[in-house]
Amino acid sequence: MDLGLKNKIVFVTGASKGIGAATAKVFAEEGSHVIIGYGKDEEGAKLVAKYVKDAGRNAWTCSFDIANSESVVSAISQLATIVPKIDIVVLNAGVNIVTPFTEVSFEEWDKVINVNLNGTFYVLKSVLPLLGEGSSVVIVASVAAHTGVPHHPHYAAAKAGLVNLTKSAARALSPGIRVNCVAPGITATDMGSEASSAQSDDYTRTKLLSHRYALPEEIAKSIVYMASPVAGFIYGSTLDINGGRNLR
Repeated sequence: MDLGLKNKIVFVTGASKGIGAATAKVFAEEGSHVIIGYGKDEEGAKLVAKYVKDAGRNAWTCSFDIANSESVVSAISQLATIVPKIDIVVLNAGVNIVTPFTEVSFEEWDKVINVNLNGTFYVLKSVLPLLGEGSSVVIVASVAAHTGVPHHPHYAAAKAGLVNLTKSAARALSPGIRVNCVAPGITATDMGSEASSAQSDDYTRTKLLSHRYALPEEIAKSIVYMASPVAGFIYGSTLDINGGRNLR
């Protein structure tokens, strides 16, 4: 199926590894040019950019501290001098710290909320002038947004906020800009490994109909679909991609 993504300019945050890197690669395979947003992992960002270029598409890297609004505004102002517009934004950057509820410090709470929730808003707000009619935004939340978790409550709270931010942004920006959300379950990435370490050994068997964790590419393909013109009648929705987690 042609997703209508050829020559689209796509901005993916947290794109130096994990789900973000996989998403950037799938967009390139679909014919899109990709801006690889990242924090500190310059080497990872360069590797993703090389993949995009090897696929015959243009690639740019864009570094900023997503938890710092001034850093975000500065980076996107620079971006505006390089690309004339952005067609698709995937707000994927995030951090997770596995800590039991009763042991979460105020500083740790602030860090996770600032990166996952505040940072997503900073980027979305700052990039709006580059988005035009027919643009789309996909926000990456988590299954934790729906269920809550005892071992990273700050992460779950931030991701729940993203689900509602999606709805608010969809209402505010429609019909010209579509805003949707995906909520992955545990995925086979570095961050996913940290989350899975807090689960019991039989989690996949007893909680997941799939009996396995997701692959980054599986989440990426769902993100790309939601961002594409093929999903043009979907507004303000959250797509759960969790191997049947919610049915157990």
